[in-house]
Amino acid sequence: LRKNVEDFTGPRERSDLGFVTFDITADILNGKNGLQTFWNKNALIIFDWNVKQLFLYLSAEYSTKNNALNQVVLWDKIMLRGDNPRLSLKDMKSKYFFFDDGNGLKGNRNITLTLSWNVVPNAGVLPLVTGSGHVSVPFPDTYETTKSY
Repeated sequence: LRKNVEDFTGPRERSDLGFVTFDITADILNGKNGLQTFWNKNALIIFDWNVKQLFLYLSAEYSTKNNALNQVVLWDKIMLRGDNPRLSLKDMKSKYFFFDDGNGLKGNRNITLTLSWNVVPNAGVLPLVTGSGHVSVPFPDTYETTKSY
């Protein structure tokens, strides 16, 4: 679903606002679907002794005439040690606004959604891990005019 709405956050009068509904299925603990972290060339279980929590986020990447690369975070979740590391989320809605700084969502055929996460350690560096699974979704060529979102 995409609308062309007043954008009071930027210099343009109107911008595209995307509404995304998505499903996420991932087994972060066991590295299913390629979701596994590597450190010093040895495969490790993500929640080892030094991991306090994971910061998971779903981002959208796409290109427009004005920008070669646009990146927008749509959803996030903090996973604490002891939480179920198997995600099975259905019909989720984006947590944050999906604004484009113009009209770059209309008819865009290559918007890529990627699940990534930051490992928040008890001590040490904060590694960024990107899941190997991603999906490209096309956006429609017309604007939605109803108030259903």
